[in-house]
Amino acid sequence: MFYTLTCPNCKPLKRLLNEVLPEFGDKFEFKTTLANGPLGMIRTLKLGIHTVPTLLINDVIVFREVPAKQELINKLNMY
Repeated sequence: MFYTLTCPNCKPLKRLLNEVLPEFGDKFEFKTTLANGPLGMIRTLKLGIHTVPTLLINDVIVFREVPAKQELINKLNMY
């Protein structure tokens, strides 16, 4: 998940992921990257990320906003 400290939607997405991901056991590893930090800026340029929050799975963008809980679960079940 790419985020910034001033993003109003990043905290709700992080809470949603912390709520949903335990249901999937060890299938997913949740990592956060500060998009406007030095390393985050390089990764956002390489991955074509222009907005936060952005959620990736295997370096593929799956959401550029906070999805509904069921929408997130459905997407995670596809992997």
